[in-house]
Amino acid sequence: MDTNLQKYMAFLKTVEYGSFTKAAEVLHYSQSGISRMIGDLEREWNLSVLERGRSGVSLTSEGIKVLPFVQNVCREYQNLQEQIDRQCGLESGLIRIGTISSIATHWLPSVIKKFQRDFPNIEYELLSGDYGEIEEWLLAGRVDCGFLLLPASAELEITPLKRDEMMVILPQDHPLADCETFPLKALEEEPFMLLERGEKSQVSELLRQRGLHPKVRFITLDDYAIMSMVESGLGISILPDLILQRTPYRIVKKPLAAPAYRELGLAMRDSKTASAAVKKFLTYVLKETTNGIIERTI
Repeated sequence: MDTNLQKYMAFLKTVEYGSFTKAAEVLHYSQSGISRMIGDLEREWNLSVLERGRSGVSLTSEGIKVLPFVQNVCREYQNLQEQIDRQCGLESGLIRIGTISSIATHWLPSVIKKFQRDFPNIEYELLSGDYGEIEEWLLAGRVDCGFLLLPASAELEITPLKRDEMMVILPQDHPLADCETFPLKALEEEPFMLLERGEKSQVSELLRQRGLHPKVRFITLDDYAIMSMVESGLGISILPDLILQRTPYRIVKKPLAAPAYRELGLAMRDSKTASAAVKKFLTYVLKETTNGIIERTI
């Protein structure tokens, strides 16, 4: 987007919400970035368009006069983008997506709902598998894009999406259910339910890296089976936090005393040959997953 249009959007959202902070959240900028863009506009126009106060910001008399013109510029830009999208083939098409179950359950419905609202004639094909299968589908051209555990094949183009924390899950009546963080050594003291998914098993790799040897009593690729068994008091386990969103099971999740994460990304074989629909879909995925920024602090 043109720099001036970014400033115009910052101005409109600040006026709409009466707050630099809220505008920053909506537009995925820092509060100082929004404030700086508004300041740039005021210097360029030689006008004071916003009144700053403890209760927020409001339009000055000069701001009231320029507001309709800024709204018109942004509206026409949106019309231009929609026309370009139509001419680029976004009126119809098929997006084939390789995905793991937790993403299909917790991310994709919201992304597809918003994308479908803007592009109602696009169709979708979802293939659910493990990370190894999704890589194979991407390399073979079976899917257009796929969610993967990072790092992934160097032959693929990867867009990092999210750092997902690994959590210990316990029965609600477990002696450590009230602990703030779960001690690593306690993982070795009772039965362990192990989630294994193909070649890339982040739980097994985590245990190996930490030098831990839990008493594995059950191995499965079904995360819901793991949660059910933990709820029944058959043992404890480790699962990614994304899987544990809106869980119906009576279990408790706790971060590890030494935090661990999995990094998720969206991959495609070649962005240059990807359809306009797939490229646009990627932008919607990025908006849904913290603007595509992986938190680097551990």
